[in-house]
Amino acid sequence: MGKWLEVLSRRNITTEPVVSAAVTKLTNECRRNFTSLALSVLQDRDNNESEELDRDLLSQDEDYSSVSLPGRQSGDKEWRLSRSETAPDSNDSLSTSSCPTRTCIDKHVTRVHNAIARLLSLCVENSVPRYRVSEISNIFRKMLVDVRSSSHKARRVVVNPFIMLLFPYFDELLRALSLKFEIGGYGRVEVCLAGEPVFTSLSLPVVLDALEDLINSLNKINSLDGDSLSLPLIKSNRIHSGMVVASGEELPFGIATSAFDGLRASKWEEPNGSKGGWILYRLKDGMACELAAYEITSANDAPERDPMDWVVEGSTDGGSNWYILDKRASQVFEDRFQCRSFEVQRQGLCCNVFRFRFLAVKDIQSTSRLQLCSINLYTRGQLSLELSDFEVID
Repeated sequence: MGKWLEVLSRRNITTEPVVSAAVTKLTNECRRNFTSLALSVLQDRDNNESEELDRDLLSQDEDYSSVSLPGRQSGDKEWRLSRSETAPDSNDSLSTSSCPTRTCIDKHVTRVHNAIARLLSLCVENSVPRYRVSEISNIFRKMLVDVRSSSHKARRVVVNPFIMLLFPYFDELLRALSLKFEIGGYGRVEVCLAGEPVFTSLSLPVVLDALEDLINSLNKINSLDGDSLSLPLIKSNRIHSGMVVASGEELPFGIATSAFDGLRASKWEEPNGSKGGWILYRLKDGMACELAAYEITSANDAPERDPMDWVVEGSTDGGSNWYILDKRASQVFEDRFQCRSFEVQRQGLCCNVFRFRFLAVKDIQSTSRLQLCSINLYTRGQLSLELSDFEVID
């Protein structure tokens, strides 16, 4: 039993797309000395297995999108609502789904955003020019690209001693990555692991994407000052670690939690959402907060699937009653991976569940699908982040 509890605590430590990418990389490394003929045979086998899995998941003979599981039958309604396990014949069909309720493993994403907010605040306090902030962010990002290329179990790279001058600005970001600076032999400056390798592997792609977004945003503004310390540059107080369920999702890579994992490489995709789909986010037990703002980022391809019209709702009683917090219509995402920020129109309502009802996509006539790369929710209050979740740097 003790061993099972240890395993259970690690089952959600990373996401399925991250594991899939790691397995693919390891497979390619194992096959690098194979002949072209052997590689061709193996690739055909892999493709056939993938197609067979897809057929099993989404059979063409049966319309699984219209099939709903009955939900939990035992327990009172309030308890089932709190777990998003109401039956499909409930009055509120927008809270029921054949998709499972999933837990967001995204506390590290919030830590990354908070660390970048700290970086920008320090730059403003010390009157660092905008172009200089962009330069040092790019230098730090290039260093992390080298870290990513090193062995994930023993990450260690030699860096320019100049990097140490940037340490006060990037200290919190290093902590979010579970990395640290060390002085090696002959005065060499090295970046190495400060804790469990898995924490670095989980946070590193998030930081690389976030820094790229930051650099692009800095290049679009004229100056960096106190007025700049807000969305879209400052992304503090991000809500995290909630439970998510959606009207539909694309297995295995377009699941609902992909909207909250902080990665460009993933997305939430609703196969039948072009004329209406929803995604529901439930805060951890006992938590409630006021939604101040949110962000939606367009996905990697197919702009016709971008959300165009939507309503954001909140519930104070676990989903029994809903209040409209924000409405948007005729919204256009001009680029792929474009992140757009929205201030919530209704203020002062503390909710424990939020729901996005997407009413239409950009081009309903050409697609049945709805997709987006990410959603970020921001509250006015500050959420606690225990350092015990990561190894603390000495």
